[in-house]
Amino acid sequence: MKIKDTVHFAWYKKAMTIIVLGLFLLFSMRITDADFTKVITNSDQMWAFLSRLMHPDFSYFPKLVSPLIKTLQMSLLGTFLGVLLAVPVSFLATPIVTGNKIISVFFRFLLGVIRTIPTLLLAALLVAVFGIGEATGVITIAIFTFGMVSQLMFQAIETIDFEPIEAQLAVGATRTQMAVWAIAPQIFSQFVSYSFYAFEVNVRASTVLGYVGAGGIGVILNSSLALMKYERVSIIILTILVTVFIVDKM
Repeated sequence: MKIKDTVHFAWYKKAMTIIVLGLFLLFSMRITDADFTKVITNSDQMWAFLSRLMHPDFSYFPKLVSPLIKTLQMSLLGTFLGVLLAVPVSFLATPIVTGNKIISVFFRFLLGVIRTIPTLLLAALLVAVFGIGEATGVITIAIFTFGMVSQLMFQAIETIDFEPIEAQLAVGATRTQMAVWAIAPQIFSQFVSYSFYAFEVNVRASTVLGYVGAGGIGVILNSSLALMKYERVSIIILTILVTVFIVDKM
């Protein structure tokens, strides 16, 4: 048998795949009315925008310190409240702790509903209820953190070693005692890790919440973009970038 008889390039399959993908691309462009020629025709406007964006106004930085501190305070407080609420609910969301599937299904359904709502939509709804300000941002972050950390925590509970649980139940321990002495020590390190991860995510999210009036440095970013103060936008983005980098390295 020759080598060419054992090698199958299947070039026609690759060609058919490329043709199908090309047709899907053209079909999508037609449906969405996407015109990529505008990118080329508006190149002058794009370069004018980039030329202003690449020259940050460093003299504006002192005015960003207070909003930046408020943003970090929002993230920290919202994360703390969210994690505080997530701890008991994460235990109630697994039948390992409750011993009752109905209770666990109810709390999992609740967490699913909370995690379905996008953060910006949630912030917009809360602004309509509580008004504009940092308090609305804290509540938004707390609810978001509650949904995310609860989901991660109850999934972590379901992967633990069951022998300590069986030992606790064998000596007549209650469900609460079992959760405290048999489950909590096994997931404590993951709990701390998830809390820091939530804080990192919330620092990024809190900068965007200002677009809907939830306070923080995002409000200044939104107003600077609306006024086309791109030099200020540049220094705001740099400030957020450095802040997120520092938080990520903590």
